[in-house]
Amino acid sequence: MRTKTKLQLALLFATAAVPAQAAELPDRPLAGPAARKADVEELIVTATRVPTPITAIPNTVRVLDREALDTQLAVSTSLVDSLSFSIPSFAPGRQKMTSTGESLRGRTPLYMVDGIPQSTPLRDGKRSGFTVDPAFVDRVEVIYGANAIQGVGATGGVINYVTVAPPKSGEWLTRAAVDLTTDDFEANGFHQKASVLTARKVNRFDFVVGGAYEINDLYYDGRGRPVGVDTVQGDIMDTRAWNMFSKLGFDVDEDQRLELTANLFEQGGDGDYVGIPGSVRGGIPATSRKGVPDGDPTRNEAMNLALTYRHRDLGGGELTLQGFYYDFYALYGGNRNAVFQDSTIAPVGTLFDQSALSSEKYGAKLTYARQDTLWRGLQVVAGADLLNDQTFQELAQTGRLWVPEMIYRGWAPFAQLEQKLLGDRVRVSGGLRYENAKLEVPDFTTIASANRTSVRGGSPSFKKLLTNAGLVVEPVEGLSLFTSYAQGFTMPDAGLILRAVRTPGQTVNSLVDLQPVIADNIEVGASYRANGLELSASYFWSASELGSRIQVIGGAGVVQREKSRIKGFEVSTSYRFPGGAKVGGAYAALEGRYDSNADGRLDKDLDGRNISPDRVNLYAQTPFGRGVTGRVQLSHLFDRKFDGGLPQHNFNGYTLVDALISYERDNLGRFTLAVSNLFDEDYLTYFSQTSTFVSDTDYVAGRGRGISLRWQRTF
Repeated sequence: MRTKTKLQLALLFATAAVPAQAAELPDRPLAGPAARKADVEELIVTATRVPTPITAIPNTVRVLDREALDTQLAVSTSLVDSLSFSIPSFAPGRQKMTSTGESLRGRTPLYMVDGIPQSTPLRDGKRSGFTVDPAFVDRVEVIYGANAIQGVGATGGVINYVTVAPPKSGEWLTRAAVDLTTDDFEANGFHQKASVLTARKVNRFDFVVGGAYEINDLYYDGRGRPVGVDTVQGDIMDTRAWNMFSKLGFDVDEDQRLELTANLFEQGGDGDYVGIPGSVRGGIPATSRKGVPDGDPTRNEAMNLALTYRHRDLGGGELTLQGFYYDFYALYGGNRNAVFQDSTIAPVGTLFDQSALSSEKYGAKLTYARQDTLWRGLQVVAGADLLNDQTFQELAQTGRLWVPEMIYRGWAPFAQLEQKLLGDRVRVSGGLRYENAKLEVPDFTTIASANRTSVRGGSPSFKKLLTNAGLVVEPVEGLSLFTSYAQGFTMPDAGLILRAVRTPGQTVNSLVDLQPVIADNIEVGASYRANGLELSASYFWSASELGSRIQVIGGAGVVQREKSRIKGFEVSTSYRFPGGAKVGGAYAALEGRYDSNADGRLDKDLDGRNISPDRVNLYAQTPFGRGVTGRVQLSHLFDRKFDGGLPQHNFNGYTLVDALISYERDNLGRFTLAVSNLFDEDYLTYFSQTSTFVSDTDYVAGRGRGISLRWQRTF
């Protein structure tokens, strides 16, 4: 869609949404008591380190509760793909195991599970969103924009998966669900999933235990062709996944609590299909056929362990101490790419290999919060984070070390103040976080394709004071205005940098590309919520003097450190009618520019790997009575041209429509029939169209019509 049309849409939404709802609320799919309670409940966000009312946060924040998640999971069982509709500034899901190209506001989000970081910033494997099954996620908290609330990694924002908690009533909680999906009844297009969990509190003890298992076969596009399987980066198709989850709690007394959480997740390919290359030049997408790919099937393995201690009344404040351990292993598919060739092992052009990423991290988070410190209305939050991250990448078939073992050690004390004024109608906040980080890399030698270059190890260190400030004003009840400034911090993809060194005499300490990425984020927004009406609007501006853009050269990723700037506008609105029906929509527009020749001028647009398309999402839902409800939702992605890019990488937008109908009875549970891509739209994915390095093998069409039947019941 042309710029003029997009501007008209933006003005239309803005006219309806000023004042607007920047602290966005869940769009519950069903009417009834839960939906009516949503108009009076105060939403609490935990991803801010201390439980905070959503209206007190000077950023755009979205909370997707279990009802909202169930709606999108009926359309797609992938948790990452299901976020795409709910968060319009989140790049379209690739429908693959990899999240390459899936950005939040044009930058990388930090994925967490109950506050445990899942990302692997030292060698970004793009699998961080696939470490927990959605059956064990009670809600998803999204804090938009660069921030350092949770430490390293959140240059685009925070996506926190909050897992299921045991009921406080002492009664049993049991949830079960079964999903059956078909890709328009194609022969190999059937998928199944089952999950169950149970929880209870017994005196001072409580527990949650559960398991999930999922089988996926092929997806088919709008023309009935098998979608091209990604046998290198990894695919959701042709996989089996299982997840075991447990949470054990003990109330020491009325103020103190211990909680142990364990989560084991694995998703692996069956290796039953091989890809048939398409043609980027001819606009023909890759497809799949029966066959056994070379090497071992791709897979993800993730283990999360956390022990949390809370004291709700220590010195008049609340103390939280969390220790965690996270072990992650990702096996990628292989090929006979020139990068893998070594004439001492096999004739050039014949050597097959595949890479594997290993990341092991442990750390601790200490947070102490006290209200009315020194005087009324002053909240003080202080603490510190410790992190040890050990990452390397190997070539699994030949045992070669591709990326040397890197050990990141960081600690960061922080303090945050918030002052309430004028009867709590004004909140002024500000804080400091002091990052102390060291990256230890031993002497190493690059592989043959990088000229077997010897590199002297080193221990570059970084110290950076990160700041933030915010203001929230509530001039009248229901209306909130806010503005904020925050800095986010992450490492560039150090593994890509180090494995590409081919110039003799280099030392780790001399590689300036290891300098951290600091993103500055400014946001201005407003919110309004009353009488069933929810409105929101925000404008943001994010800049980095030394950004991190990945470019593929000679088949290998290379990090380009360049000045970049991203700005955007987001608006959403919804209205719930007295009878329970609800309509709503959201619009997001982003622009990303970078300095391509180091002259200080932002002269080119960021490509589709780094910036998402402009998008409008609309939905309508209504109860039909006797436990029956229906919903229709539409997502339109606008055309985009990239200034400074090649015409073949411009984006031709598309529109997807989904429809759902549910029937619920207390003694039977809820049955949901969902049809995704209702009109069987034939389209090429955003990544395939816009990524500058897409090849004939990963140039793929999007998924066509899918029909799902879901049964779920809470006992």
